[in-house]
Amino acid sequence: MSSALEDTLWQTMSKSEKYDLVNQQLPTLLDNSVDDVANLANASALLKEAFGWWWVGFYRKQETALILGPFQGPMACTRIAYGKGVCGSCWKEEKTLVVPDVEEFPGHIACSAASKSEIVVPIWNARGDFWGVLDADSEHMAHFDDLDSSELELFCRTLSPYLS
Repeated sequence: MSSALEDTLWQTMSKSEKYDLVNQQLPTLLDNSVDDVANLANASALLKEAFGWWWVGFYRKQETALILGPFQGPMACTRIAYGKGVCGSCWKEEKTLVVPDVEEFPGHIACSAASKSEIVVPIWNARGDFWGVLDADSEHMAHFDDLDSSELELFCRTLSPYLS
């Protein structure tokens, strides 16, 4: 399918329909014979194409920090400490955080002034160890809701068996 055709398809779908298609497509993109980078690059591209968010990507836990992984969007912070910002808080609390207005989040780390709202979802690997987070930012206020939370949690559970 051509890129223009895909763009048109995504634009005609409701959010729920997009998630249905994303969660059908994701397993076909994942491959145990490649590393995390390849799988996460495709996963972030899929979300970016479907939803057109300002920024979407992954931070992986390495010792005492979250380190930038594959993403789609403008440049990003490369290291986030445990408990700091939305991503570090998600790690600490081990739960999905939906932030309608990033300016109101205590300790928000501003990688881009264009980001207005954010959702961060924790990810565990196949062994059940905390692996990192999925982070999505929007240039619109209050962009993310309960549907995004539940569907992105499903998305991350689908990724888990492919993460080391």
